[in-house]
Amino acid sequence: MAQNQSEIRYLTPPTVEIKKKKYCRFRKNRIKYIDYKDPEFLKKLLNEQGKILPKRLTGTSLKFQRKISRAIKRSRHLAMLPYVTDLLK
Repeated sequence: MAQNQSEIRYLTPPTVEIKKKKYCRFRKNRIKYIDYKDPEFLKKLLNEQGKILPKRLTGTSLKFQRKISRAIKRSRHLAMLPYVTDLLK
């Protein structure tokens, strides 16, 4: 009897997740220069292993994604950011 009660399903509308539209935060805030000497800001654009987050996840435009990658690579070269890590955040 207990099994039958758990198998009863009611007609409810399926939950549809509303996806927020991704936007380029740099264009929205009118940022023109990404400073490679600011590692705290650049850490927000890296994942736990130290890899650069792709633009499909962040919503960054292609122009600024290139600037971000250039700034992160410069910061790594100057040893402000690690190349590889286990738990960055």
